[in-house]
Amino acid sequence: MENILEINNLTISIGDKETGFEVVSNASIAVPKGKIIGIVGESGCGKTITALSIMKLLPDPPAKITSGEIIFKNKNILEISDEELRDIRGNEISMIFQEPVSSLNPVFTIGEQIGETIRTHNDINSKDEREKVIELLKLVGIPEPERRYSNYPHEMSGGMCQRVMIAMALCCSPDLLIADEPTTALDVTVEAGIIDLIDNLRKDLGMSVILITHDLGIISEIADEVYVMYAGRIVEHAQNELLFSNPKHPYTVGLLNSIPDLADTDKRDLKMINGNIPSPKNYPKGCRFNDRCELVIEKCKVNVPVLEKLEEKHESACFRSKEVNF
Repeated sequence: MENILEINNLTISIGDKETGFEVVSNASIAVPKGKIIGIVGESGCGKTITALSIMKLLPDPPAKITSGEIIFKNKNILEISDEELRDIRGNEISMIFQEPVSSLNPVFTIGEQIGETIRTHNDINSKDEREKVIELLKLVGIPEPERRYSNYPHEMSGGMCQRVMIAMALCCSPDLLIADEPTTALDVTVEAGIIDLIDNLRKDLGMSVILITHDLGIISEIADEVYVMYAGRIVEHAQNELLFSNPKHPYTVGLLNSIPDLADTDKRDLKMINGNIPSPKNYPKGCRFNDRCELVIEKCKVNVPVLEKLEEKHESACFRSKEVNF
């Protein structure tokens, strides 16, 4: 299947050559057309900064892409002009940012903010623009869209603001939607509605989706393929079913074991991953998970494991993936 986006060996650093440090290291991610790709991992593992790099939204300085390429529709995003990039942002690639309430401007109405994106990429009069915005508000399930058009962000709930952000991201029918923690801080009922909405819109519009989250439950429901990140590296990549039925990296196993099993009434304690994710300034030598891994061997403390193909659509960066039954 043809890929709409390919991230190849992406490395991102913070700071200068003397005091800088890597926050993403040699990450490669492929997004097929019409598919949902999940990126999971603990907070601070590099998910969001990787997503921001796709639209060149990293603050430079201090952040800098030091190597790699980002190919979107056969063009390297890192090499195109600012004018070409403006045509792509919000038009061909859109992003739902974390914390929708803080992402919306409090002094402009919902209608004005969605309409600005439409005006930027389309030659449209004010009447048609208003109708388009109201149509989008209906599409994302906001009741009374004609009235909500004139509301300010503070007059809407967190779930409604999240739907507004989705409407804004969809207003130009993008080919690629990046959803960065789209359900953070929402209650479970609203969360389920947002995930169903993204999945249904993906099917209706035929767009591709990158879904970034730490919630493996969400990923298991709608993602086609999953990339697991740890300390700035991709440590496992697999089709959804393979990842959940046969994980091949100790970190992935740790994440899966930390999910509560409500059906098992005898299981009283959650199994935790020992330790904390390391600071990018002090990544361990060798495998970056070696100081938290129960299966660590001496080789893990010296050499860096690379993604190795285990079977079709399944890769793992662990020296023990083939010898241990996880």
